[in-house]
Amino acid sequence: MKKTLTFLIGLVLSQSVFAENLVQVYEQAKETNPDLRSSLAEKEKAYSAISGSRASLLPQVGLSASYGVAHGRRDTSGQKNKSGNLYQVTFSQSIFDYSNWKALDITKKQASISDMSYQYQGQTLILNTSVAYFNVLKALDALSFIDAQKKAIYRQLEQTRQQHQVGLVAITDVQNAQANYDLTVAQQVNALNDLNNAIEDLRQVSGRFYSTLASINTNTFKTESPKEISTLLKQSQSSNLNLLTMRLNQDIAREQIKLAQAGHMPTANLDASTNLNKNDNYGNYSMAGGQRNGKTFSGNNKIGVSVNMPIFSGGATVSKVEQAQHNFVSFSEKVESTNRSVVNQVRSSYNNISSSISAIKAYQQAVVSAQSSLEATSSGYQVGTRTIVDVLNATTQLYSAKRNLSDAKYTYLTSLLQLKYSVGTLTADDLVFLNNMLGKEVSTIVTIK
Repeated sequence: MKKTLTFLIGLVLSQSVFAENLVQVYEQAKETNPDLRSSLAEKEKAYSAISGSRASLLPQVGLSASYGVAHGRRDTSGQKNKSGNLYQVTFSQSIFDYSNWKALDITKKQASISDMSYQYQGQTLILNTSVAYFNVLKALDALSFIDAQKKAIYRQLEQTRQQHQVGLVAITDVQNAQANYDLTVAQQVNALNDLNNAIEDLRQVSGRFYSTLASINTNTFKTESPKEISTLLKQSQSSNLNLLTMRLNQDIAREQIKLAQAGHMPTANLDASTNLNKNDNYGNYSMAGGQRNGKTFSGNNKIGVSVNMPIFSGGATVSKVEQAQHNFVSFSEKVESTNRSVVNQVRSSYNNISSSISAIKAYQQAVVSAQSSLEATSSGYQVGTRTIVDVLNATTQLYSAKRNLSDAKYTYLTSLLQLKYSVGTLTADDLVFLNNMLGKEVSTIVTIK
């Protein structure tokens, strides 16, 4: 699967030499996105914690050494002693401690949560990159339509001015055309601002500014109806990462109850040690006192089993158990809340796709109708049966329909990604599929003239 994806991405990259396409932007965002890299570090930290938690189940070995010199005073004047504990080796092995095993299980589940969080962050990056990319294209389309509308209205304004100069139309026609032109200029300013903001949103995701982007190819653009909603809902129950994470949190809360209950259970340890001491006595030592000059060696070996049985801890263990039980109830309710949220997201995205498909078809027909209406209205205005207001309204209606058609296409694409994101199946392969709908490059650097 990875080899296939690598080949597809390489193929897409080779097809677009000049323009940055969706897959290229995503690959660049994947390399530099701080949220994804932070999530990866958290994942690695969580898996490293497993070794630390397992350490309490493994043997503990220690080595210690000491050295000291003693000089006698008063009654022991002249007596000297050098003592050195050459070494002491200790060994301890937990035989039974239920809390250590539960702590290890919890740590493993926490690592799995961090892994899912990293995968979820990866899916979020795919979605955010795509949405930001399409928002730039959407803003570019809107700006281009407004610019075309402004030019059309300007031509009508100039034509009306000329007609007014020769007495063919009233001054009110010129004023109406001027008002529409001024309004379009204001809309163009707002559209340019929307474009700049969309470019900044894309920069935030990828860390780069793009002067050109591959735009949608209307010849290869197509819509597909999603699977049955029941199938998608069933699939989301086993693949939505948010829901799976919350279930793991519920499992951890259940394990924490057992961990708290371990405070009532006995523990057993195997302890062993060996040591060797050397004492060097010299100076004014009394033989009568049983002391003599010279070196002496002593040492011992110990081994034993210790058992600890808690009887009463002032109610601390009972309190911890009750807290863990309430925590489990809390996470159980959160699982239900997350499940409802997932169902809502899947259904909403499904409805948005279905609505977008219908809207695309309707707006395609609306563009055709608006174009015919503008042509008929312009002809009527030339022969005096229609007014300039009718022409301006027809012009506005045409470009409004074109903008609505463009918006419906981008809504379809983002809803398609949102549906896969909600189900939990969004991958880089989906970007390759969408990238095949892109074509010629367009400049993101636009100025108002």
